[in-house]
Amino acid sequence: MIITRVPFRVSFFGGGTDIPVWFERFGGAVLSTTIDKYCYVTARPLPPFFDHRIRLAYSRIELAKDFGEIQHPLIRAALERFNRLDIEIHYDADLPAWSGLGTSSAFGVGLVGALAGLEGRMLTRKDLAIEAIRLERHVLKEPGGYQDQIAAAYGGFNHIRFDPSGDFSVHPVVLPPERMRVLQRSLLLCYIPKVRQSGKVSPANNYDPDAYDHLLRFIHESVDTALKIVSEGEIRDLGELLHETWLRKRELPGTTNETIDEVYGAAREAGASGGKILGAGAGGFMLLVCPEEHQRRVRERLSELLFVPFTFDRTGMQVIHYQAGAYA
Repeated sequence: MIITRVPFRVSFFGGGTDIPVWFERFGGAVLSTTIDKYCYVTARPLPPFFDHRIRLAYSRIELAKDFGEIQHPLIRAALERFNRLDIEIHYDADLPAWSGLGTSSAFGVGLVGALAGLEGRMLTRKDLAIEAIRLERHVLKEPGGYQDQIAAAYGGFNHIRFDPSGDFSVHPVVLPPERMRVLQRSLLLCYIPKVRQSGKVSPANNYDPDAYDHLLRFIHESVDTALKIVSEGEIRDLGELLHETWLRKRELPGTTNETIDEVYGAAREAGASGGKILGAGAGGFMLLVCPEEHQRRVRERLSELLFVPFTFDRTGMQVIHYQAGAYA
């Protein structure tokens, strides 16, 4: 049996520039961090006493005799890729799926790590990310970017760069501990319960250069500005920059709605300097930058929403349990 743990991510700046239709022309960049909220993938060889050869437990239970009977697309693709039958897989998570925190890609990274582990292999972080990207974006052809798989595999507070060649590099953002604490204490994460699948609202879906290029150009350039602010500027300025990028991002079709606009407007009126819907948009978690002295007022103003406490995480995908079994 093997259990992998993978952190979810919060993307600050650059989201959208990690899709191939953009970075293959202009390069891309993302500033993001993983947080102490995780998904767990448990995989074990299935004993040979059942009519089925595959058992899956996630939001539903599946029993299958071969790959073609599996309903979950990512699990089916991964098991075919590893040519693995006679297996049981469980998925558990601290936060809901399709909520803007890269949950599906974190699951993909954890699944790849678990299946490789059952073969006695420990993949590098880069290989983990590449294989998860390949399954989601190339095998399943799900529209979206590449940042989520990379963040989940590597973990930490990172500046991720995308090269027009298709390669990527991960550069940890190094800050004094007190500076990191100030940044972390200035962030709020609240949940707007509207489930959506990111591929349906991602700019990678039916990309229109005339409509999107000028927006992504500003979002791309904001990453370097954000890095300077994070290193030596005022945290409030980070919120204002986030506000400016959100004003651009919300122009992308399907990104916002009346509920999101009302929540964001109320948070700004109560003292938040900026924020954004995480992920592709349309619902899920909203990140707010807010001075500590105004956070109580923001929480009271948005008392109908759930605020989720979090801290930064630096671990990336980890194997937290491994035990060789009799049926491996």
